[in-house]
Amino acid sequence: SFHEYKLNFKKSKEMCLSYIQDAMLQKQWKRAAEFLTFYIESLEKNFSAECTSPSEVIWRIGTEILCHHSHSSMKEFNSFTEHVKTLGVRRYLKVCLEHTFHLLCNGLIDEAYQNLSLAESWRFGEQTVIQRKEMKLIKAYRGLLDYYSWSKQKNILLEHGQDGFEDLSVEQEMHSCFRKAAVNLEEIIKIPGVWDLFVKCYVDLLEFYGDHNEARQVLSEYAYNSKFPANPNAHVYLYQFLKRHGESKKSLISVLKILHDIVPSHELMIDFNIMLQKSKKRKRRRLGLEVIFAVLDYAGWKENVKAWSCLARQVKQIVISEKHLDWIKQEWNSRKDWWPAFHFSRYLAKKNWQENESLSYEKALVAGILLGKDCKYFKYVSHQGCKAQVKRLRVLKKFVNKHNPVYLRISG
Repeated sequence: SFHEYKLNFKKSKEMCLSYIQDAMLQKQWKRAAEFLTFYIESLEKNFSAECTSPSEVIWRIGTEILCHHSHSSMKEFNSFTEHVKTLGVRRYLKVCLEHTFHLLCNGLIDEAYQNLSLAESWRFGEQTVIQRKEMKLIKAYRGLLDYYSWSKQKNILLEHGQDGFEDLSVEQEMHSCFRKAAVNLEEIIKIPGVWDLFVKCYVDLLEFYGDHNEARQVLSEYAYNSKFPANPNAHVYLYQFLKRHGESKKSLISVLKILHDIVPSHELMIDFNIMLQKSKKRKRRRLGLEVIFAVLDYAGWKENVKAWSCLARQVKQIVISEKHLDWIKQEWNSRKDWWPAFHFSRYLAKKNWQENESLSYEKALVAGILLGKDCKYFKYVSHQGCKAQVKRLRVLKKFVNKHNPVYLRISG
């Protein structure tokens, strides 16, 4: 019966898909391609009005196979993509975008631009309205490629110098690319989302033409607009811009404070700590200590000499002045159960000493103050230092021994 035939067809279709999946997982691209061909042929024979179009399955599997198949060529990829575009109109612009990315990955920038321009002029009844989000992306990526052309022209102009450069066509072409890029980039970054690359390119255009106020506004909006998702990079770009333009320490600190709250392990936290340590304000120096302790909570910073030297310097300042020992105590209280094993074991002392003496020195100072002169890390490093007659280590040992009562006050 027809019902049985439909059930058998559905079963064989699902089996065929599982064979394709199995072949792909085992990276058997030739076998996967053969099954996909069989899958498409069987669909063409048995396609009925009741079936929903499997165009997305064919598109995604086919693309994956063609990207990895040893015998596939760009000509075949282009031909397949064009076929898929007509096969699934509801995904037309998504396929166009993927096609563009593939062309760009293979260095075919002009072809990618042409592909985006054709996609931008595409109209297909109500589907054009349904795919308006994808259309905005198409325009945005075309804006990126216009920015790329602008950048190339700008470099030609800067290399030759404007005085000795008589060909105005390069300058005209450059301004034309600027206008096209600016329109599309400005449009996409108004929509809430993560648009890092687009924002960076748009700000670069604005800065080049001296529109610093607009650039600052764009970056502030990107970082502070609550409709946009939380994005550490937005604050990084704003900080870099403000620093480039010599903005006040107060402005820089307020941007980095938010970055610290979102990503306490960010590489800019070293700059932040140095800035705060130099401040005359007690509140800022306190924050500086909190920032550097937080950085060293993360495994990626365990062997970073700069981070340890920042902490060592601040701890040393506090110990010598004998003011604000409570700051160290507050930070240490939440860490004393796990930092000794995480940072100050004898194994790490040996490893650090062998690999980086400067790191050992900074860590030994911190360990000696936080855990006292009998701490494993401090004892190992100071012993090795004295054996190797490293003057720096003798000074360190003297300092920690002198200030050992501090450890008792911190740990108590």
